[in-house]
Amino acid sequence: MNLSRLPPPLLAWYRKSARDLPWRRTRDPYRIWVSEIMLQQTRVAAVLGYYARFLSAFPTVEALASAPEEQLMKLWEGLGYYSRARNLQRAAKLVADRGGFPDTYQGLLELPGIGDYTAAAVASAAFARREAAVDGNVLRCVTRLTDDHGDITGPRTKKNIRAQVQEIFPEAEADIRIFNQALMELGATVCVPNGPPKCLLCPARALCLGRARGTAESLPVKAPKKSRRVEEKTVFLLLREGRVALRKRPEAGLLAGLWEFPNVEGALDEPAAAEAVRAWGLEPKAWKNRLTARHIFTHVEWRMTVYTLEVTGGGPGDFVWVDSLEHHAVPSAFARCREEAERALRE
Repeated sequence: MNLSRLPPPLLAWYRKSARDLPWRRTRDPYRIWVSEIMLQQTRVAAVLGYYARFLSAFPTVEALASAPEEQLMKLWEGLGYYSRARNLQRAAKLVADRGGFPDTYQGLLELPGIGDYTAAAVASAAFARREAAVDGNVLRCVTRLTDDHGDITGPRTKKNIRAQVQEIFPEAEADIRIFNQALMELGATVCVPNGPPKCLLCPARALCLGRARGTAESLPVKAPKKSRRVEEKTVFLLLREGRVALRKRPEAGLLAGLWEFPNVEGALDEPAAAEAVRAWGLEPKAWKNRLTARHIFTHVEWRMTVYTLEVTGGGPGDFVWVDSLEHHAVPSAFARCREEAERALRE
């Protein structure tokens, strides 16, 4: 297939059929950038509410640059991949110091947390730069359109597809601003993952080699994922005088610097759990509940045994006892634990 035939029908379809999303109604690089960072590894439906609340709290890049970290993390709570929020603020401080965003792909790449895709997406939508933004949606669309059986997890295939999309980028400014979005929209709503493509709705169906050759449903080709490592944990919802214990995670590594419920490695039975509690200088007073939960990260799965219990004693110096979780950013890995803790605090 000659991809040069794609832009006219794709852009006409996008202007008629695209979802109305708030970051598509602006040319403000700050708002576009925030949306692109939030949308990494996260569904549009989940992002919409976060996006509105985030911009209400931090309407400008200067506001984000000067925000208290605890407020920032609380607003990000539940979105996951918390290093994104920290990199947002690091980049915001640099942008505020220099008086505005870099308006080129290369300039944007120099900001913390911005890679090839995000730099191209912001450069095109905010500054009308002809830069191809290639994400999973684009890889899927282009491999199906061209019947490309290269492994999309490999750098060679990604580089080749970016070069192909770059070559067909439109020239008119209005088209440049939406071309990346149009390709991504096609992948998100028509040439979809995890199921058959909706070829009858596709503006490029007459051009698609994958459809013509019957290979579209088997594309794209991906190398098998490595199996996730499983980690067993025992999590404690420690209640004392109407408060529950939290502690901060280390400043480096998974969920760095966020609040968590105290926990230890391994799936402990009640006697072993009691010993773990005593090792913190606390004494179990009344066992309230036991439940299990799990959370899947990209490369690891947590399987959690969760105990809710009343305790007495002082406890370690890094424990913080709170009567509400409203002002502490507890990551979604502990969502089930948080629900249980909030229920226990209400009783």
